[in-house]
Amino acid sequence: MSDAMRHTDTVQTPLVDAFGRVHDYLRISLTERCNLRCTYCMPPEGVVLSPKERIMRGYEIVDIAKIFTELGIKKIRLTGGEPLVRKNLERILRGLAALPVTLSLTTNGVLLDRYLELLKELGIRYLNISLDHLHRERFYKTTLRDQFERVMRNIAHVEADPFFRVKINVVLIKGVNDDEIVDFVRWTEDRDIDVRFIEFMPFAGNGWDGSKVVGYYQVLERVLEAFGRDRVEVLDKEAHATATNFKIKGFRGRFGIIATVTKPFCGDCNRLRLTANGHIRNCLFAREEIDILTPYRKGLDIRPFIHMAVQAKHAQWGGWDKERFYTQSAQHNRSMILIGG
Repeated sequence: MSDAMRHTDTVQTPLVDAFGRVHDYLRISLTERCNLRCTYCMPPEGVVLSPKERIMRGYEIVDIAKIFTELGIKKIRLTGGEPLVRKNLERILRGLAALPVTLSLTTNGVLLDRYLELLKELGIRYLNISLDHLHRERFYKTTLRDQFERVMRNIAHVEADPFFRVKINVVLIKGVNDDEIVDFVRWTEDRDIDVRFIEFMPFAGNGWDGSKVVGYYQVLERVLEAFGRDRVEVLDKEAHATATNFKIKGFRGRFGIIATVTKPFCGDCNRLRLTANGHIRNCLFAREEIDILTPYRKGLDIRPFIHMAVQAKHAQWGGWDKERFYTQSAQHNRSMILIGG
């Protein structure tokens, strides 16, 4: 798209929603594809992928991201699917790294070793790595792929490099891995990492129901019981943080709880999501999306569409009340792999 087509008289106003929340954080899904098959993310039967021509091209990702930065976006996190399986990834990363944003990455860690030098060259130091088990057999049962050893080696590589800041994302599901909570916290004893326990959330095809959620207070109670109340420190919470963070006295690392279901943090939300097929989702649980790729390709100014998406954002949970969130939201949501983490 030419500059003449893109530049209009649209005022570069900040992205503020109807509740006064300023949005300066964008999560971009680079692809709907993944090299794992995590059961809470992808339905057993798989998903219908968007046609190739409907996926944002590399230059489109960079150009659209630039427009977002002009509207006040200061942080961009790349997700998927699995972002490291995206073709032309290096070109995309170089384009995004040239923008005035803090760039970060969420990955399952399988291919991380291929990109470590490039990430360091571009200054991409904030890595979130998904790891739901500390045992190979359980890892395979959840991901349906035998990649545990490779992921663990790659975690060890980035953990040992002081350049990278590493967070480990653990999606907790009752009866699946909730008995590993204490083991994950012990993992932070001599590692300078953050382990973050994420509540199981409702998405299409992942078999969600409220009884499988390991809630905030359940996680905390297990940690307090294992380590003692006098050893568990609550850390200061940063603005817009999704996790409530803790530290065991004497441990190098930290752990946090992201309680989207039982202790939602919607009132401080500053996030938007851009799916791989170019739709804005203003909330993980939104029932509506706004397509900005189509108007972009038509040469239209997409800023009004972005503002429209922000203004349509609900106060909490995409507009669901608690009863319907627990009973209906998964039916109306995309599968997680099609949204982006």
